[in-house]
Amino acid sequence: MNPNKALWEKGDFTEIAAFMRQSGEVVVKSLGITTPLRVLDLGCGDGTTAVPLALLGAEVVGIDIAKNLVDAGNKRATEMGLNRLTFQEGDASNLQGISDHSFDLTISIFGAMFAPKPLDVAKEMVRVTKPGGRIVMGNWIPNDPTSFVSQLLKISSSFTPPPPEGFVSPMTWGVEANIIERFGQAGVPREKISMVKDTYSFISPDKSPADVIESFRRFYGPTMNAFEAAEKSGKVEELHSQLLELAKAQNRSTDSGTSIPATFLRVTVNL
Repeated sequence: MNPNKALWEKGDFTEIAAFMRQSGEVVVKSLGITTPLRVLDLGCGDGTTAVPLALLGAEVVGIDIAKNLVDAGNKRATEMGLNRLTFQEGDASNLQGISDHSFDLTISIFGAMFAPKPLDVAKEMVRVTKPGGRIVMGNWIPNDPTSFVSQLLKISSSFTPPPPEGFVSPMTWGVEANIIERFGQAGVPREKISMVKDTYSFISPDKSPADVIESFRRFYGPTMNAFEAAEKSGKVEELHSQLLELAKAQNRSTDSGTSIPATFLRVTVNL
């Protein structure tokens, strides 16, 4: 089985997406979209950005490598009566069956960055987007102390065995020089690419930081792998305390809930 598919089907990312809904809506509103618009959402999960896009009147195709998330997305679309929103399985590195220049906007918020072949991902995003259209990515920034997820992934990876030879870290998508190089190899000149730091919040009024970390432990593939490795090495308590300390330190909620802001790199490519 494709290891990336196995990773994202391992848990249930819909449980993590529950903390991301409000920020997904904020990102979509900030795009200033006008319809008619055909949108591809890559690494869409169960629709954190795809649903708000469809609610604004766009025709949206969500593609994710995880079948369980595609099924959950289609269920959400049906329940909400969004008949111009569809979800399907696919790999951001190889968008088989997607015609050239078929979308006005290709968006991927913390999705395509996890696909294993970044050069292929950049080329595919450029290929399927219309001339005059745009690509928008949200990517976590490596080693950024204000990026909750990058710190969570950094801690998690320190408890897991080293990755296989040739592995390209998804965090490399948070480095400006890599973005310029990857889209450059896809034929996009530097002046067509803009990058700004932005903030994405994980919000739950009724869950504490401890509850949030428990959700990551039970439902988020990379953290699940870290805990499995920590079980074998007898370091579960150490891993748990580091993650809990991180969540508590970054929590901005003044009551018993959670509001954790996380810095990310927002990339816009105008074709």
